Amino acid sequence: MDIREKLAEKIKTLPQNPGVYIMYDKDGHVLYVGKAKVLKNRVKQYFYLTSNKTEKVSLMMSHVDDFRYIITKSETDALSLENNLIKKYNPPYNILLKDDKQYPYLRLTAGEDFPRVEITRKVRKDNARYFGPVMGGVKDYLELVRDIFPIASCKYDFSRLPKNFRPCLNYHIGRCGAPCAGYVTKEEYAGIVKKLVEFLGGDDKYVVDMLKKKMADASEKTEYEKALLAKNQLDLVLRLRETKVVNLTRIVDYDVFNLCSDGKTTVATYIGIRKGKILVCENYPVIDVSITEAQAMSAFLTQYYSANRAECGKVLVGVMPENKEALEEFLSAAAGKKVSIVCPQKGDGRQLTDMALKNASDYLEKNRLHEDRKYASTVGAAYQLQELLGLKKFPRRMECYDISNVQGVDKVASMVVFVNGEKQNKLYRRFKIKTVEGANDFASMAEVIKRRLDKIGDEQFGEKPDLIVIDGGLGQLGYAGRVLAESGQDIEMISLAKREEEVFTTESKRSVMLPRRSHALNLLINIRDEAHRFAITYFRRLHTINALKSELEKIDGIGEKRQKQLMKAFRNIENIENADVGQLIEVGGLNKKTAQNVYDYFHA
Repeated sequence: MDIREKLAEKIKTLPQNPGVYIMYDKDGHVLYVGKAKVLKNRVKQYFYLTSNKTEKVSLMMSHVDDFRYIITKSETDALSLENNLIKKYNPPYNILLKDDKQYPYLRLTAGEDFPRVEITRKVRKDNARYFGPVMGGVKDYLELVRDIFPIASCKYDFSRLPKNFRPCLNYHIGRCGAPCAGYVTKEEYAGIVKKLVEFLGGDDKYVVDMLKKKMADASEKTEYEKALLAKNQLDLVLRLRETKVVNLTRIVDYDVFNLCSDGKTTVATYIGIRKGKILVCENYPVIDVSITEAQAMSAFLTQYYSANRAECGKVLVGVMPENKEALEEFLSAAAGKKVSIVCPQKGDGRQLTDMALKNASDYLEKNRLHEDRKYASTVGAAYQLQELLGLKKFPRRMECYDISNVQGVDKVASMVVFVNGEKQNKLYRRFKIKTVEGANDFASMAEVIKRRLDKIGDEQFGEKPDLIVIDGGLGQLGYAGRVLAESGQDIEMISLAKREEEVFTTESKRSVMLPRRSHALNLLINIRDEAHRFAITYFRRLHTINALKSELEKIDGIGEKRQKQLMKAFRNIENIENADVGQLIEVGGLNKKTAQNVYDYFHA
């Protein structure tokens, strides 16, 4: 029985329940996670429906070797499970908001006599008040707020401060009323906060008048720098005012979404409207193998709101998601309030969803070539590498290793990771060579590969690689290959030599020359260069630290604890050498005698 017959038999036994389905390739990698109200109907569409299959769907299905499913109690449970599995497996064909972009908000603390304002990207279910999202220069916006409204920015618990506490510089420059010193009453402070809340809520008349007065007063006194600062702040406020949606007949808060697809790439556009003003307009190019636009909209909203809490009670969409009621329940539970999804057919709402569609279409048109090039240089390059080198498995996870040292001193190694042709900085690891004496790069590489293979299955290092790339020629590959063979791990290994960019494999002593302009070779060069950069950066840092420790050990009174203290404070030997006794005491935390010893050592 071939694979298609096996899958056909499996489809016949699918249940009619809601749940989640998972598509696998022949190597057991998760390709796609989806949810369904009726599992049997949805999965059958992928295998038998041909008219609605896009190019991306067809490409994914050409790699599908198996699937499994999980029955859930309800569609809402399926949504939640799908979201968790996508985060766990990071499938290449799911809609993924890779940066998990969370927009900044201004948070006004609650439950305090003297509330403070701070920047945050996490909107929590607490009693604080959140204003935003704030787009473009949130720090400038906060500076403006603090210039106009003199509220505290420190972290002090004012109730525990001594009565003679002295206020900081912010009080003297008019940016704080100094509740720390009792210079402002609770009632006076509450009045300032009331005006601040009105401004953050959209009423900018007070601030505009205040800035105009500041600008005029400063110009009259020929304080042109202050006048320029006031002008720039006034421009910022007026720019925010101009984002108002002119055609809206009411002051409303909406999240607006729409989609545009060309069969290969889908662009989802989000427009955030607060108090009748457009604060956010973001385009998200996404991989999408949904059968219908309704399915794609549901998948995007699920991913978007798993990273960003629903602040509005109403979400406007250009395409109604397939499981509206379940999705509303999912969003409402996460937001802690009722959230409704509406697909408007006329009026202001339709204008807004059309605006989102226009933005998505424009972005798709202008970035089509960019997305094609990106695919060719990442996932496409990995498939090309598999074909040109005859690899048994698609190299979804590639790890590359490099050694760095100077004459055998401070030997280190790097491990960098690319997944689906893209670097994954969070998965990078560093090694100090422990067992090798002298400058022996071959033995050092063997040690590092053994330590890595011993960690297969360890959460710290992540999943097993599909392909290991060694920076070097046949010698480095030989040492590393013997360690791999002894480990019994089924992992393919190659090396890339710098001079002619020759590729060596464990199958032959003859090198393979990949086409010079191929994406496969560029991918190998990129991962090799990244491993070298990461290794040399670590070596330089370690070498600097060790040189500093060696020098400091010669000074009377400087033990291991004070060495760390000085290294943390001054970073390098030059800064310590240039410091005077006062700086060594104040910044370095030394006592007077030890600080004098350090100073005398470098200035004898």
